[in-house]
Amino acid sequence: MIPLDSALVNREEAYDQIRDYLHDHQFTLGGNWDYDHGYFDRAIDNENKVWLRIPFGVTHGALDGDTNSTDAIIRIGSPFVLKHLYNEGLDKEAQVNTYGALVDQFQEPVDKDAPVDDEWVSKAKSILREVEANWAAP
Repeated sequence: MIPLDSALVNREEAYDQIRDYLHDHQFTLGGNWDYDHGYFDRAIDNENKVWLRIPFGVTHGALDGDTNSTDAIIRIGSPFVLKHLYNEGLDKEAQVNTYGALVDQFQEPVDKDAPVDDEWVSKAKSILREVEANWAAP
């Protein structure tokens, strides 16, 4: 994980406004959100292994997923770039579900914090600068 300096840190706005803006820049709500915090993620490589992640905390209200019916106000944290390494192919340890018809082929990363090449750090910084430049002034 490589932390990135950003003018967005400590910006506080309605969740849906920030989500919509970041969606226009190809970010999505990461799957590991909770009612009081989450991450906006954007893959920056073709294999979806290198990510630009913008964390946030909920300061008012509660996050209820990626819905339009939230009253959450969020504060942006310090963005970072990270790389997840996965085994290629299907997971040999996959579990058969209760009905036996489907196999869970999704697997945990082999390394959740693999070293990030300079080219990806530069690309992440460039994307972040574009997001900052187009964000409406507070």
